[in-house]
Amino acid sequence: MSSFESIVPGELGDPAVRAAEVPEPGAVTVVVPTFNESANIRQLLWQITESVPARLPCEVVFVDDSTDDTPEVIAEAARDCPFPVTVLHREVPEGGLGGAVVEGLKTAGSQWIVVMDGDCQHPPSLVPELIAAGERANAGLVVASRYVEGGSRAGLAGGYRIAVSRGATWLTKALFPRRLRGISDPMSGFFAIRRSAVTAEVLRPLGYKILLELAVRSRPRQVTEVPFVFQDRFAGESKSSAREGLRFLRHLVGLRTASPVARMLVFGLIGATGFVPNLLGLYGLTAAGVHYVPAEVLANQLGVAWNFLLVEHLLFRDRRGHRKGWDRLGRFALLANADLVLRIPLIALFVHRFGMGALSATALALVTTFVLRFAGTEALVYLPRHSRESGRGSRTPRRTV
Repeated sequence: MSSFESIVPGELGDPAVRAAEVPEPGAVTVVVPTFNESANIRQLLWQITESVPARLPCEVVFVDDSTDDTPEVIAEAARDCPFPVTVLHREVPEGGLGGAVVEGLKTAGSQWIVVMDGDCQHPPSLVPELIAAGERANAGLVVASRYVEGGSRAGLAGGYRIAVSRGATWLTKALFPRRLRGISDPMSGFFAIRRSAVTAEVLRPLGYKILLELAVRSRPRQVTEVPFVFQDRFAGESKSSAREGLRFLRHLVGLRTASPVARMLVFGLIGATGFVPNLLGLYGLTAAGVHYVPAEVLANQLGVAWNFLLVEHLLFRDRRGHRKGWDRLGRFALLANADLVLRIPLIALFVHRFGMGALSATALALVTTFVLRFAGTEALVYLPRHSRESGRGSRTPRRTV
């Protein structure tokens, strides 16, 4: 469940105000995902007030996953703002910070949407320039970049965070050279996008790198950049962690394997790694005196289990909701072992019916059974998830404080 709260400047009273009484959105919607940022809210809204409304009509939408008093602080601070402020608090933070941004994109009513962090490291004074740059270039996406002339990553604390940021930037550009062409800072969380240039329903974010998700899944044709200096955090601590790093890597794998051909290649690489536990198990069982035939059957199950774990967490993580875990494991193991049963008749068919040599027949059988196993695994184990609740809103009516 999520809850909406619209705070209209200078107005207090009955919380049950009708939607028609909520002010019309401005020329730009500023979307701010927050998680326990109560100490930064007043400063952020003051900065927006000082630099944006005089040059550009705006509204601010906070999408909040906090466990502290951040929503209450927003409500109090927003009463002095000369623009509408909306809070969408999510009880279930699906997709992390990226998921929060997607909710904000769906909520925004302006032609331009600016996404920025709530810790004051992204200067609101740059918001009008982002919109102006997009209009001048007729762009659908404007990225505030730390890595073009005039930009700086000065606010990154310590050499470790700088190295991680640089490494992540290099890795993403290496994996998506075409999609990220012209984007020097795909790790930026500060950007402007035209509402017409993105379809929020196609986005499936995981973690906090929503710009990468936008650029890969629905990148607008025209992209431009504006330099910005990454500021010091006003208060609190960074939410970056090793756990977020792992989520980022899983997100990269999910994006890279979006096409069937890419998924098949990764499926093959995962299958190749399964030889290691298979051979180790075979060695251990035969050394313990087990006959090589049952030892081979048992050892093969170790490889199957290994492959299943990797496929579950790396390749089809977003499709696991269709079946129970035991059902997926059983179907996966059945397909994997059927591969062995099918391969021998195929080799015999290729040799005796088509006159192939044993080596070429074995190679062709391996390729054939691999393709069949991949297709069977995708279709019979990891069918795409179809939610009965798709299209239904979970938001409660707006209320004015």
